[in-house]
Amino acid sequence: MHSPPKILAVDDAPENLEILRTRLAAHGYDVITAGDGEQGLARARAEAPDLVLLDIMMPKLDGIAVLKELKKDAALRFVPVVLVTAKADTRDVVVGLEAGADDYLTKPFDQAALVARVRSLLRIKELNDLTIAQAKTLAEQAEALAVANRSLEARVAAQVAEIERIGRLRRFLPPQLAEIVSREGGGALASHRREITVVCCDLRGFTALTEASEPEDVMTVLGEYHRCVGGLIFRHEGTLERFAGDGVMVIFNDPLPCPDHASRGVRLALEMRDAMATLGEAWRRRGHAVGFGASVALGYATLGEIGFDQRREYTAIGSVVSLAHRLCAAAKPGQVLISQHVLAAVEPQCDATPIGPLELKGFTKPVPAFDALRWRAT
Repeated sequence: MHSPPKILAVDDAPENLEILRTRLAAHGYDVITAGDGEQGLARARAEAPDLVLLDIMMPKLDGIAVLKELKKDAALRFVPVVLVTAKADTRDVVVGLEAGADDYLTKPFDQAALVARVRSLLRIKELNDLTIAQAKTLAEQAEALAVANRSLEARVAAQVAEIERIGRLRRFLPPQLAEIVSREGGGALASHRREITVVCCDLRGFTALTEASEPEDVMTVLGEYHRCVGGLIFRHEGTLERFAGDGVMVIFNDPLPCPDHASRGVRLALEMRDAMATLGEAWRRRGHAVGFGASVALGYATLGEIGFDQRREYTAIGSVVSLAHRLCAAAKPGQVLISQHVLAAVEPQCDATPIGPLELKGFTKPVPAFDALRWRAT
């Protein structure tokens, strides 16, 4: 809607146009005129008036033809049209109304009636414009919402895919490795050297169990064992390097660094020992004589991927790994053997007793070893 409202008067009689202009301008309307149907149609398309006063009997293009063209134009079809005729013949009025006219006036027309009809139709035009504007706004908002929804759906789908990918990786990699691989790609697993703490543990009497028990019983024992130690490993944020039957190897300080990795390793081993004592008692009641031993070693190792295209693993290689395995093999049921370097790192918090130098396979000299007894509360 223009301000002030714009009214187009179309009539082939100049005196009629002057009367319409004078009377409507007196009420604050902006009046534009056209002297025939073709000119009126052109001005309507150029000016987009808020209302059209349209004479029926005109040369070149009569009012009914102009009206039909206006109603076919998407930009003008909702502009109110008042037919103005000098005839009292109702057939002109009926034809005009059926063609889409909104009202009619018969010449000579009363000024009050003219102004009343104009005001009424302009109110309708204003409401119609508001409805169109609101519909346009709603359409824009709906499109914006649809775009946002599509974007949200894409982000959710990407996040779900990432979660599923990490979930698949977690089945084969420690959680820390799965997160790093997902975030940084395979380059994060490139070979590197770092000081680490290695925790090894296994079951005493497991070989005898496999020989004397049904495979289903052995798998049940393994499942209970892995669940017991697995939850503790994740709670202490260790990197589970592997399950190898009853053998378990855990790394601390890689791939995620932690300053207290020796302390975490010893506390994990002691908590596993205590938890396995309870589980071992349940096994003994079922006729399984199985014990638990563990070890903790500290030193430098080379870490990275090994394997081939179809199967790769992340592991640590170095004497510290060998030492942890050998100490674990030497541990008696219920023992947690730690190396001298580990004891030096945790001695203020850990009670340990020396068990003397041990002759370990692969080591040319006897290796000092200590039995970790308990972790002192802080």
